[in-house]
Amino acid sequence: MKIIILGAGQVGGTLAEHLANEQNDITVVDTDGSKLRALQDRLDIGTVAGGASHPNTLYKAGAEDADMLIAVTNSDEINMMACQVAHTLFNTPTKISRVRSPNYLAHQEQLFTRDHIPVDVIIGPEQLVTRNIQQLIANPGALQVLDFADGRVQLVAVRAYHGGPIVGHELREIRTHMPKVDTRVAAIFRQDRPIIPEGDTVVEAGDEVFFIAARENIRAVMAELRRIDKPYKRVMIAGGGNIGATLAQSIENSYQVKVIEQSYKRCRVLAERLLHTIVLNGSASEPQLLAQENIEANDVFCALTNNDESNIMMSMLAKRMGAKKVITLITNPAYAELVGDEIDIAISPQQITIGSLLTHVRKGDISNVHSLRRGAAEAIEVTAHGDSHSSKVVGRRLDEISLPEGVTIGAIVRGEEVMMAHSDVVVETDDHVILFLVDQRKINAVEKLFAVGFGFF
Repeated sequence: MKIIILGAGQVGGTLAEHLANEQNDITVVDTDGSKLRALQDRLDIGTVAGGASHPNTLYKAGAEDADMLIAVTNSDEINMMACQVAHTLFNTPTKISRVRSPNYLAHQEQLFTRDHIPVDVIIGPEQLVTRNIQQLIANPGALQVLDFADGRVQLVAVRAYHGGPIVGHELREIRTHMPKVDTRVAAIFRQDRPIIPEGDTVVEAGDEVFFIAARENIRAVMAELRRIDKPYKRVMIAGGGNIGATLAQSIENSYQVKVIEQSYKRCRVLAERLLHTIVLNGSASEPQLLAQENIEANDVFCALTNNDESNIMMSMLAKRMGAKKVITLITNPAYAELVGDEIDIAISPQQITIGSLLTHVRKGDISNVHSLRRGAAEAIEVTAHGDSHSSKVVGRRLDEISLPEGVTIGAIVRGEEVMMAHSDVVVETDDHVILFLVDQRKINAVEKLFAVGFGFF
């Protein structure tokens, strides 16, 4: 596909890297020539320097025959205007825009239509991040929780602990421990190296284990790998911006929530908006304030300000003062690689946003894309189409499908039925197949595998 990406920031640059590696024709637009040169030095892409919403800039970028425009500049208004210009002047088929402001998103259905602001797909990073953190709070002990098939199936990452029933044993023994629960281990990361699990793979303490199961079975499987954590009750949020406020509002009916915000003016706004949340004016980097608010009694501390350094320092302080779980928003990928054990979970808004964008960009009927392991691996949900003559997967047992190296099938969802990926399962048309890719570069091979008609790609 011919794709124009507006914005060469972290999201735009990382997205360009993903898509360029998948043999797409990519052009990146930005006003900052140095960012464009840095991208062009390492990627086989085109670049155009100029205003992202200007008609002449879009013309230079090839909007006349582009298949898709993805607007991810730092300005909502520029993103929306660029989509409008691309629609009106160039009739670009698909237009995707990142929109951050909750004021726009609150009126999404009325605003973003072909007759008003012609955006085909809205990506709201704050909403995506908030949902991600909600899942982590709802599943104590999980490092990552991802939904597939409208939430009927979940992929969960946990760290295996000494004393877990299956730790030190082969994976095939999970069935012996839980004869009524069907699950599948999709991948194991041991000392940051991926292991494709087999029945005789032995789980070791410290392994990061990704398993897939029906939603109702998640806690039972987690108990096999680690000490099961008690449900969380108290949540402290540092930062009352869009993400902090949205998270507090979404969980305040189920948990005891406190928000710490440095701006007194913003505190006033939050106090009016939040009905059951305690709003505190101050800084979460002040030990006296944390001690005063009984940080040691909090189950989860979420550092969600717009400053990475502050989030990291607050999190380390909260952890040392007794917070049981620390979730930290980190936008700089270099920082995410450096954080130690004092930060339990580092949340990358870029990786979450990119996963959502890739869902709409990838070829074939891919309905979910999730980046895992800070972007090193990927989980996707793809719908099988065709029949045994036109498809390489439909009508075949799983052990008859020639999967690319490093790709495993975790589960199949057929209507309301969830089936784990055992060798004798036969894929039927319209099945939702959930796959795990240790290497994202294998996505082209997966798309070809699920293409209907062998000459499609």
